[in-house]
Amino acid sequence: AILDRPGEGATMLRTFAILLFCIRLSLGKTSIGMESQPELWIESNYPQAPWENITLWCRSPSQISSKFLLLKDKTQMTWIRPSYKTFQVSFFLGALTESNTGLYRCCYWKETGWSKPSKVLELEAPGQLPKPIFWIQAETPPLPGCNVNILCHGWLQDLVFMLFKEGYAEPVDYQVPTGTMAIFSIDNMTPENEGVYICRTHIQMLPTLWSEPSNPLKLVVAGLYPKPTLTAYPGPIMAPGESLNLRCQGPIYGMTFALMKLEDLEKSFYHKKPIKNEAHFFFRSLKIQDTGHYLCFYYDGSYRGSLLSDILKIWVTDTFPKTWLLARPSPVVQMGQNVSLRCRGRVDGVGLALYKKGEDKPLQFLDATSINDTKSFFLNNVTYHDSGIYSCHYLLPWKTSIKMATHNSVELVVVDKPPKPSLSAWPSTVFKLGKAITLQCRVSHPVLEFSLEWEERATFQKFSADGDFIITNVEGKGIGTYSCSYRVEAHPNIWSHRSEPLKLMGPAGFLTWNYVLNEAIRLSLIMQLVALLLVVLWIRWKCRRLRIREAWLLGTAQGVTMLFIVTALLCCGLCNGVLTEETEIIMPTPKPELWAETNFPLAPWKNLTLWCRSPSGSTKEFVLLKDGTGWIATRPASEQVRAAFPLGALTQSHTGSYHCHSWEEMAVSEPSEALELVGRDILPKPVISASPPIRGQELQIRCKGWLAGMSFALYKEGEQEPVQQLGAVGREAFFTIQRMEDKDEGNYSCRTHTEKRPFKWSEPSEPLELVIKEMYPKPFFKTWTSPVVTPGARVTFNCSTPHQHMSFILYKDGSEIAASDRSWANPGASAANFLIISVGIGDGGNYSCRYYDFAIWSEPSDPVELVVTEFYPKPTLLAQPGPVVLPGKNVTLRCQGIFQGMRFALLQERTQAPLQFQSASGNSADFLLHSVSAEDSGNYSCIYYETTMSNRGSYLSTPLMIWVTGLLPKPSLLVQPGPMVAPGENMTLQCQGELPDSTFVLLKEGTQDPLEQQRPNGYRADFWMPVVRGEDSGIYSCVYYLDSAPLAASNHSDSLEIWVTDKPPKPSLAAWPNTVFQLGKDITLQCRGPLPGVEFVLEQEGEEAPQQFSEDGDFIINNMEGKGIGNYSCSYRLQAFPNIWSEPSDPLELVGAAGPAAQECTVGNIVRSSLIVVVVVALGVVLAIEWKKWPRLRTRGSETDGRDQTIVLEECNQEGEPGTSTNSPSSTSQGISVELPVPI
Repeated sequence: AILDRPGEGATMLRTFAILLFCIRLSLGKTSIGMESQPELWIESNYPQAPWENITLWCRSPSQISSKFLLLKDKTQMTWIRPSYKTFQVSFFLGALTESNTGLYRCCYWKETGWSKPSKVLELEAPGQLPKPIFWIQAETPPLPGCNVNILCHGWLQDLVFMLFKEGYAEPVDYQVPTGTMAIFSIDNMTPENEGVYICRTHIQMLPTLWSEPSNPLKLVVAGLYPKPTLTAYPGPIMAPGESLNLRCQGPIYGMTFALMKLEDLEKSFYHKKPIKNEAHFFFRSLKIQDTGHYLCFYYDGSYRGSLLSDILKIWVTDTFPKTWLLARPSPVVQMGQNVSLRCRGRVDGVGLALYKKGEDKPLQFLDATSINDTKSFFLNNVTYHDSGIYSCHYLLPWKTSIKMATHNSVELVVVDKPPKPSLSAWPSTVFKLGKAITLQCRVSHPVLEFSLEWEERATFQKFSADGDFIITNVEGKGIGTYSCSYRVEAHPNIWSHRSEPLKLMGPAGFLTWNYVLNEAIRLSLIMQLVALLLVVLWIRWKCRRLRIREAWLLGTAQGVTMLFIVTALLCCGLCNGVLTEETEIIMPTPKPELWAETNFPLAPWKNLTLWCRSPSGSTKEFVLLKDGTGWIATRPASEQVRAAFPLGALTQSHTGSYHCHSWEEMAVSEPSEALELVGRDILPKPVISASPPIRGQELQIRCKGWLAGMSFALYKEGEQEPVQQLGAVGREAFFTIQRMEDKDEGNYSCRTHTEKRPFKWSEPSEPLELVIKEMYPKPFFKTWTSPVVTPGARVTFNCSTPHQHMSFILYKDGSEIAASDRSWANPGASAANFLIISVGIGDGGNYSCRYYDFAIWSEPSDPVELVVTEFYPKPTLLAQPGPVVLPGKNVTLRCQGIFQGMRFALLQERTQAPLQFQSASGNSADFLLHSVSAEDSGNYSCIYYETTMSNRGSYLSTPLMIWVTGLLPKPSLLVQPGPMVAPGENMTLQCQGELPDSTFVLLKEGTQDPLEQQRPNGYRADFWMPVVRGEDSGIYSCVYYLDSAPLAASNHSDSLEIWVTDKPPKPSLAAWPNTVFQLGKDITLQCRGPLPGVEFVLEQEGEEAPQQFSEDGDFIINNMEGKGIGNYSCSYRLQAFPNIWSEPSDPLELVGAAGPAAQECTVGNIVRSSLIVVVVVALGVVLAIEWKKWPRLRTRGSETDGRDQTIVLEECNQEGEPGTSTNSPSSTSQGISVELPVPI
C-alpha cells in the first residue's frame, strides 16, 4: 500500500487531529458537514431501578423513516416497520436479565440504504447502570482560541453526570440535564487543560448507585509549529483510475507528516516519514470514494504538532456537471447596449470559456481565480453581428480523461426596440355592475416601468411598476381599446413596441350604489343648510315684529341646533351605516389535555403513567404540577406534541391533585383539568360538564374520565340506581337526554369503574346542576371570510341579534375566550365582531357565541368550524366518472388523504363556506354533487383535519376543475398536419369556438384530467404537441367555457382520432349486395378507412398492377368472361403523405359460375331441361297416335255419301274444340240429323 496507517499511537493521533481541526474551525476558515448518526437511549417506568422495565428508543437525526433496525452483539437483529413514516420507534426489552445483556446499536433506513449505526450501548447485569460514552466536539466561537465541548451520553434521562480528570480526586464538573446527554465545555483550550478525562453517572435518588467509568479521553494541545502547504499533482479534479500525488511541505526537517480526510477521520488517516521537509501521499488508482476534503500536518516525537494546512478539495468524477449561462440584464437587448453573460458551474478551481455557435475558437476566457459573483463575460456596444447562441465550457489547465457534460445555451437577440408585451384582462373584458377590471401587461424579462394607453383618449396614460392597471367604468368612462408598452432600466428613454389592442366592453352610464349614496348625502346637506337659513330668517322676522323675549329665542336656537345635530347624525348613519364594535381576541395558549395510562386495566394503581398533550404544534416543553405548587418534572415535547410522566406503583405519597402546563416560546398555557389521585383501590374522580339546557331540545352530558377502558355511570340526585350506563368507550362518555323537560332538572354526577368484576369505582364527580331557564333565541354567527384559513391569516367572527343593547361572549370548544360589553350608543340591532389578527396552528376549533342581558342568556349559536391548514400533507381530489359532465348528471368527488379518522371538507372557488363536511373512519371521503347545473361548474378543492387537536388541517388539494357542458354551442376540433403523424414529429390541435375570450380545454378519452387549458384572445386555441409518441394516439375532443359566473361550458366537439404511427391502420372491405355474381349484375366493393382525405386502391390476388383507384372507396366489379371472380384487398394513402400506404385490408372473395354457387345453378338448369325433354317426348307420342288415325278417316270418306262425310267432319271438329259435347254414333242411327256448316 502506498498510503501508510499508524500503528502505535493511532488513537492519540486521531485525537490530536480532531483538536487541530477544532483550531481550524475556531479561526472560521471552513465548515464541513458530516453525516450524523441515529440516537439510541433508554426509557424506564422505574426511575430508581430502571433495569426492571427497559425500553430502547431509536431516533433518526434529520428525516422520517419507514424501517428501523436494532443490532445486538453484531449478530441478533430486530426489525420494526411502523405503520407510517416517523422519526423514532421503541424496542421493548422488559426486565433486564442475563439474556438481554450485550452491546446494542440501531440504524434507520434512508433513500440510499441503511444509515450508519448509532453509538454502542452496553447493557450489563441488573443492578448496574450502563457505561456512558465519551467524545469531544468543536464549536466555532468568534473569539480566537479553541472551545472544546466534551459530550457524555448516559443512555437514561434524569441522571447526574460527573466529569473527572486524572490526578484529581474530586470531579472537575457535574451536570443534571433533562435529557440523556451532558455537555462539558472547556473554553480557550490551553496546555493546563491537557490530561486524561473520564465520565460517570448516577441516579438522582440513589447517589450511591454509580455507572462504570467511560473510556478515557486524552486531550493534547496542538498548533505549536507553523502550518504546512498541501498541493495536488497534476490537479485536484481527476477521473477514476487516474493517479494522484498529494504533497505536504513544511518548514522544519525531520518531522513526521500526516494526511487525513475530513469526511471519514476513522478510516482515512495516513502518516509518512519525510523526505527532507516534505512527504508525498500517492493514490495509484483513484476511486469515487476518494472524493473529499483533505488536509495535512506534521508532528515531532512527543506528538507536538503544527497547525493544519489549508483544506484541499479532491474531486474524483467521470463527468463534469452541467454549466449554466445567464444573460444580464436580458437576452433581448437593444443595439449599442452592454451585456454580461454570467456562467455558473458547480466545480470550484476550474476556469471557464465562452463559445458562440458557428465559431470554433472561444471568444473569452475566465481563469479559476477570477470566477466569482462579480466576474462575467462582457459584450460591449452590441450590434446585429453579436446576435447568436452562446454557451460556456469548463477550461482545465491539466490533462485528464473527464468527460465534459452538456451545457445550456443562451440566444442573444439584438433589436432596435424591445419586443411587444402581452395584455390581458381579469376577470374578463366585460364590465360587471359595480366591478372593476384589472389589465395585466406582461413580459418575460425584467422591466423598469409599464405604460397603458387608451386609444379613444390621446392624453390618457397610466404607469405601473408591476404591470397591473385597475380600470373602472363609472358613468361608462372605462369602455374602449387599450394597449401597453414598457421600458427597461438599461435604456429608460426607449419604449417597446405596443401590445396587441384589447377592447373593454360593458354597459355605459349606469349608476352604482356609491354614486347614488354620494348624491343622496350631497342633497341632504344642501337641504339641511337651506332649512337652517330659513329658520334663522324666520327668527329675525319674529324678533322685529313681536319682540319675543330672549328666553324664547334661546329655546328656539336650541331646537334648531338639535335639529342640525339630528340631521348630521342621520347623515353620518347614511354615510357609514351602523358602527359595530370590533374586539380583538387575545388567544390564550391552548389548554393541554391530561390523562393516565396503565398496563394493568383491573388494577391500574400498580403501574400508572400520566400523559400530557398540547393542541399547539409550537409546544417546547411540558410541566407536571402536584397540588398546584410542587414542580414534579419537566419533559421535552415529542413529535406527537405530548410527554409522559411515569409514576410507577401508586402509593400514599402520590395522592393529590395533578395538572399540567405546556410551554411555548414566550408563553405558558392555562392548566389542564385537574386529575385527582385519591389512593389505591379508588379510581381518579371524573369531570362532568354540559351545555345550558334548552326546553324541548336534546342535551348531552359529558363525563370525562382519566383512564381508557373504563365504564361510565350517570347518577341523578335523589335516585339510588344510575340513570344511564355506558360501556368502555374511551376516556370520556356522552349521556344523552333526548328531550329536556322540567322533570329532567336536578343535580347530576358521574362515576367510572373497571370493565370486569370485581368493580373498582371512582369517586363521584362534582355535581352538575341542570336548570331550564328562559332564553333569548340563538344569535346569527358567521365569519366574514372563509372558515378554512392558512396560518397568519386574519379572521373576524360576527355575532349579531335583533335585540338591542346586548353583551356577547365568544366560545371556543365550549370555553369562553372573549367578551364584548353592551353598547348603549348604537340604537337598533346588536352585533359584535371578534378579531384574530394572525391565526396560529392552535387557533383552530369549534367557535360559537351567545348574548345576554343581565340575567337572561340566549341559546348558543350554531357552531363555526375554524380549520387552520398547512399542517398535514395535501390530499388528492378525483372526480368520478370525470370532470366533464352533462347537466342533470351526478358527480362524485373523492378526497384521498393520508391519515385515518380525519374529517374532510369540500370547498369551491368563489364560495365562502365549505360546501360539505364528512367524517370518515378511513383515509378518504366521497362528496356527491347531485344533478349538476351551470352553477356547479368551477374549481374544487378539499382538505382533511383532525377534530381533537384544534382542527389542524392539511394543505389544500390541487384544484380540480368541473365543467358542466351542453350550455354553449359545441366547438370544432381540427388537427394539423393531419390525424396521422409519425413518432417524433410535431402536431397542433386547433379548437375553434363561437365566443371570444373563452377558455379552451383539451380532453382525451381514457384520461380523467384535462390535457391542457388555454385562454386565447380570439375564437381559437392552438394546442401544440411537440415530439409525439405512441401513447399520444387516442380519441381527442375539446370544450370551451366562460370565466364569468356561472361558468357555462360548451358541448364536446366531435371526437377526433389521432394515430401516432409510421403506417396508417388497415381499412375494411365489404361487398354490396353480396359476394356472389348474379347474371348480368355487378358487385360494388366498398373500402372504408378511419382517416379523411385519403385515396383508395383495389388489388386482386394474382394481378401485379392495381385494379382501380378511388377517392370515395367504392369500386364496381363485373364478371365479364369470369374475370371478376377472385380474392380482393384494398389499401389507402393520405393526400398529405402520398408515399406512405396503409396495410392492406383483410382479403374478400367474390364467386360466380366457376364457384360453388354456380354449380348449384347448373344442377337446377339440368333438372329443368330434363322436364322439358319429357314433356316434348310425351307430346310427340300423342301426335304420333293421332297421326295414325288420319288414313282410316280418309278411307271411310270414300265409301259413304256426303251426309256421312259431314258427320265425320263434324265429329272431328268437335274433338278439336275443348269443352264441346260430342254426338255419338247412336244418335245418327236413330235418325236424328243435325246439319252444320263445314269449314273449308
